Amino acid sequence: MKALVIGVGGLGCPASLALAPHARLLTLVDYDVVELTNLHRQPWHHPGDVGRLKVDSAAEKIRALFPALQVVSLSTRVTAQNVDPLFELHDVVIDGTDDAQAKFMLNDAAVRTRKSLVYGGVLRMTGQAMRIQPDGPCLRCLFDGPPDEAPSCAQAGVLGSMAGVIGGLQAQLALTPNPVPGEALLHLVDGLAFRARQVRLEKAADCQACGRG
Repeated sequence: MKALVIGVGGLGCPASLALAPHARLLTLVDYDVVELTNLHRQPWHHPGDVGRLKVDSAAEKIRALFPALQVVSLSTRVTAQNVDPLFELHDVVIDGTDDAQAKFMLNDAAVRTRKSLVYGGVLRMTGQAMRIQPDGPCLRCLFDGPPDEAPSCAQAGVLGSMAGVIGGLQAQLALTPNPVPGEALLHLVDGLAFRARQVRLEKAADCQACGRG
């Protein structure tokens, strides 16, 4: 399996750790550097890594633990210009971003390239994840587009262990195709109530991205 992890932070770190034993190629993409405030939820990064590129910090430790794994680190921002070529080189993509606009850009790229994408998000003490694969549904089956204003994890705060739970769940979903064509499960985790549930979703015929027309 060739896996692409976009964002090596609270979601991308646990997801890449869980995927590493199952992949033959793991590509890490992030343009950010390690900050002290990242350390409680981004386990690849240690105090001595503060100021380093996140992709370099994570790749170094992954190579040490999994020497047979091919690890590629790209210090770049994923944009509308490079997203499709990145997707096309991989079998599955992990969405480890912290921005609603970016999540919909990745969703649309997955639909165009017919590659599987595992969406994930955390906010405060809650999280959610869903596998998006070529037969649908996708994020736009749920929402027409990103909200006009949505706080990032850095702005709203996030429980570090919740990021670990959702990142690990994303890795599991990356390894497990949706069993029913045209359907997916949206996994919702409430850390405050200590409760998880699944919502079954169907592909929307009028979806702007993946609809049947």
